[in-house]
Amino acid sequence: MANTTFTGPVISNNGFQVAPVELADGDITITKLTHGGRINFVPDGGQDNTYTLPAPEAGVSYRFVYGGAAADATDAIFITPGNANFYIGGVTFLDTDNEISAVFADGNSNSSLQINVPAGFDVTFIGVDSTNYRVMGSVTSATAPAFADQ
Repeated sequence: MANTTFTGPVISNNGFQVAPVELADGDITITKLTHGGRINFVPDGGQDNTYTLPAPEAGVSYRFVYGGAAADATDAIFITPGNANFYIGGVTFLDTDNEISAVFADGNSNSSLQINVPAGFDVTFIGVDSTNYRVMGSVTSATAPAFADQ
């Protein structure tokens, strides 16, 4: 099957099929070409794994879904290239003790999201401009996710 590159807007009434990406265990530098606009399955890690996002671009999205078969004993950490590229928004936290809350970035410098020992998550980062990512999604765990500066 050949790849097709589009340089302008694309309108489709029939949808697109885009294969998901199975991420390897370990720290990964995320790229627009390989990971952008796709579902990225995060494994049950053997250690805390850090996923470094590229500099944000307006409209480019990165979706990460926990793909482990059981609750993870390690963390998934999502960072931007630095504190100059930060998160706006937050995630819904579903505590495994049946409590629901929201966890928000500070909107002016938080460039790290640490998902602690997840039982599941589905988190999306969308570039707002060349500085900011909008973050949204849900995290299920016994420990709340945390936004911070790097």
